[in-house]
Amino acid sequence: MTPPLNPLVDEIKTLIIDSLNLEHVTPADIETDAPLFVEGLGLDSIDALELGVALQKRYGLSLSADSAETRQHFASVATLVAFVSANRTK
Repeated sequence: MTPPLNPLVDEIKTLIIDSLNLEHVTPADIETDAPLFVEGLGLDSIDALELGVALQKRYGLSLSADSAETRQHFASVATLVAFVSANRTK
């Protein structure tokens, strides 16, 4: 039996697609545990800034752009979901 899916996973995948204007990408195309940067989805530093702003607006998160901890949170959708779950204010 498959465990119930976390609705936040699809919500964050959709936020990534919408905030970065990723045409022809669906939430199903983004692997939850795949890297978001370089390999995997192939995002870059500009994408990280745009995604960070979207996460701040949507979930009321406080992010430090230069923090190694923030880079760890942005490693994959799974790490973003864990971060948002633990820190969201909205």
